[in-house]
Amino acid sequence: MKHSKLTALIFVALILGIITGHFAPEFAVKMHPFAAIFLRMVKMIIAPLLFATLVVGIAGHGDAKSLGKIGLKTIIYFEVVTTLALVIGLSMANIFKPGVGFVMGTSEHAVQMQTAGLLAATHAHTSVGEMITNIFPTSLFDAMSQGNLLQIVVFSIFFAIAMCACKEKARPVLDFLNSVSQIMFKFTEYVMYFAPLGIFGAIAATVGANGLAVLKNYFKVIGALYLAFAIFVLLVLFIVCKLVKISFRSLIKALQEPALLAFTTASSEAAFPKAMEIMERFGVPKNIVGFVMPTGYTFNLDGSTLYLAMAVIFSSQLVGINLDLNQQIIIMLALMLTSKGVAGVPRASLIVLAGTLASFNIPIVGVAILLGIDQILDMGRTTVNLVGNCVATVVIARWENVFNYNKMREFVLESNEENNSQKIGALAKNYAPQKELVKEEINIKEG
Repeated sequence: MKHSKLTALIFVALILGIITGHFAPEFAVKMHPFAAIFLRMVKMIIAPLLFATLVVGIAGHGDAKSLGKIGLKTIIYFEVVTTLALVIGLSMANIFKPGVGFVMGTSEHAVQMQTAGLLAATHAHTSVGEMITNIFPTSLFDAMSQGNLLQIVVFSIFFAIAMCACKEKARPVLDFLNSVSQIMFKFTEYVMYFAPLGIFGAIAATVGANGLAVLKNYFKVIGALYLAFAIFVLLVLFIVCKLVKISFRSLIKALQEPALLAFTTASSEAAFPKAMEIMERFGVPKNIVGFVMPTGYTFNLDGSTLYLAMAVIFSSQLVGINLDLNQQIIIMLALMLTSKGVAGVPRASLIVLAGTLASFNIPIVGVAILLGIDQILDMGRTTVNLVGNCVATVVIARWENVFNYNKMREFVLESNEENNSQKIGALAKNYAPQKELVKEEINIKEG
C-alpha cells in the first residue's frame, strides 16, 4: 500500500508539473530548486550505500574457495548477461540518440544547461590512460567527498577480498557493514518520499523552460528504453532458456504475480520473497535459489544495467558531449562495476547514474531530466531485473544438472488447474442467479 501511494503521488506530481509548466512557465522555472534539493539528497546516499552493499555482497559468501563451482558459474553467467545488456543499451542509445536536440528554447534555464554542457565538454574528453588511472583512488574519503563511484568500487573490492582472507576476524566488520547497508536501504526509502516534490520541480521547470514540445523527447526516451528491454528479453533471456531447455513461456507465466508486483511498485525487494518461493516450486533446488537470487540482486540487475548504459549516453548527448567508441567502451567497463552496487529499491539507479556521470565529468543535468519520468522507466527495469534473476537460477540449476523437471511440470499443471478453477468459479457465479430465476419460473408454473 505504501509503494502504491507513493507511485500514485509520483504520477500526480508528474501531471501537475506538466500543467504548471504549460500554464505558468515563469513560476514553473522557479520550482527547479525542488529538483536540485532532491538530487542533493540522492547524492548524499551514494558513498555509504555503495560501499556497504558491495562489500557485503562480495565478503558475505566467505572466501573464494567456499563459493565453489556454483559461485564461479554464477559470476560468469552474470558477467556475460550484464555485458550483453550494456551492449544493447549503448547500441539503442546510439541508434535512437534520445538526448540529441532535447534541450530546446532560449529561456535562461535552457541557456544555463547548454552552457554547463559546453564547459563540461572541455574536461570530459580525457585519454584512455587517464580514465583508467582515475579509477584507482588515493584515498577512500577523497573518493567519497568527490562522489567518484568508480574509485569507491575499486576500494570496496579490495576491502572485501581482504575481509575474506581474514575470515572470522572480519566477522564484526561484516556484521557492521551489513547493518549499515540495511540502514542505507531504509535511508533511501525515506529520501524517496521526497521524490514527488523533486519530480514536480524537475518536470515543471523543464516544461516551463522549453514548452510542451519537450514531452515528445520524453516519449522518445521511454519508447527507446522499453524497446531495448524487449530486445534484451527476446534475444538474451528467451535464447538462454532455449539453450538450457526450459520453457520461457511457462517461466513467465509462473512469474506473473511477482512480476506484476515488481512493475507496479518499481521495487525488486517487494517481489523478492514471492519470486524465491515460486522458483523453488518451479524446480530449482533451495540452495541454488538461496545463493543465486540474493547474489543476483547485487551482481545481475540486467534492466538497471541496460538503463544506465542508455542514460549515460543520453546525458552526454543532452549537453552536447560526443563520446567516441573508446570512451563508450571505458564507460561500459565502468558500468560493469558500478551497476553491481544498485540497490533493489525504487529510483536507486539514479544514485548510480549520478555517480557515474560525475566520475566522467559529465553534468548530472540528465539526472534531473530523467527524474520526471523515472517512475515509468523504473517500472520496466525492475521487472526485467526480476525476470533476469529468475532465469539465472534456472540456468545455474541446469548447469549443475539439479533442475527438477517433474516439479516444473507439477507446478505448470497446478497453475493451469487454478486458472481453470477460477474460470469455472466465475462462470458458476454468473450462472447461479440465472439458475435461481429458472427455479422461480418453474415454481410459479407449478403453482
